[in-house]
Amino acid sequence: MASQDWFDKDFYAILGVSKDASDADIKKAYRKLARKYHPDQNPGDAASEAKFKELSEAHSVLADPEERKEYDAIRAMGSGARFTAPGGGGGAGGFEDVFGNMFGGGAGRGGGTQYTFRQGGGGDYDDLLGGLFGSGRFGQTTGGYRGFGGPTRGRDVTASTTLDFLTATQGDRITLQTSEGREITVNVPAGVADGQKIRLRGKGHPSPDGGEPGDIVLTVTVRKHPVFERDGLNLRVTVPVTFAEAALGATIQVPTLGGEPVKLKIAPGTPSGRVLRVKGRGVHTNKGTGDLLAVVQVAVPSHLSKDAEEKLREFVSELPDENPRDDLLAKARRSS
Repeated sequence: MASQDWFDKDFYAILGVSKDASDADIKKAYRKLARKYHPDQNPGDAASEAKFKELSEAHSVLADPEERKEYDAIRAMGSGARFTAPGGGGGAGGFEDVFGNMFGGGAGRGGGTQYTFRQGGGGDYDDLLGGLFGSGRFGQTTGGYRGFGGPTRGRDVTASTTLDFLTATQGDRITLQTSEGREITVNVPAGVADGQKIRLRGKGHPSPDGGEPGDIVLTVTVRKHPVFERDGLNLRVTVPVTFAEAALGATIQVPTLGGEPVKLKIAPGTPSGRVLRVKGRGVHTNKGTGDLLAVVQVAVPSHLSKDAEEKLREFVSELPDENPRDDLLAKARRSS
């Protein structure tokens, strides 16, 4: 950036902030305007591209404490000043006027000390100003946005973690360690599913030039539970019942995830595979609450005593002479 720009341009006005704006206010104003005028949002719009470059130039100066201090000092000299090369005439507004005011000389207007500035060869105007205000050359701006002058965003980091079923279902606050040994805290939302990704804003790589840091994209693996399965927001559990309970009806206990068992009524004649629903005992999230789905499984005894076997045969002889597979066989024949 040429030093003349610092006299001509009001970077505070360009960003729409006051001269005593905080660093946070400047950053916020720049981000808002940069999104609006970014060339990616306005393809082929030369005016927007020019505005974006102007915003980036203003931000690169005001976001740097040292450059902002130099800018404020130069602007305080007076916005009407003009830099002219040596020998360019004795008109007002040249280097002599600026430094005459600083050192009390009033050079070029009779009396006082005369100053001569040599252009080029390591003694140019930017070096001189940099020496006066404690910095290097003017015109050093950060990169970013592939040549558009704004700060670049840090790179995202991909990571993975494995959660137990209860933590994934009910949510929790956990601590993870990055490959660099840095600890980060993660709020696991209730109901996170196996394979789901959680984005941790601002936890990725830092920006190389003062922009926003990247994110960590965390892929979650959920361990299987020995009893429960996820079915959306519902939880499924297979509940064994005896033949007598299924045939005659009964009230049984069914486990819940992380809580006390609940009582469930089995109606007489309940077949194996029937799904019974317990309202509100599934996964609780801010999007809703699921149910507990109990799948009935009739358990067949593997060993019968001689007496029990004889009584069971007597029971079977009293049943109607019907085949429960007749309907299945008929449907198969019709579809063949």
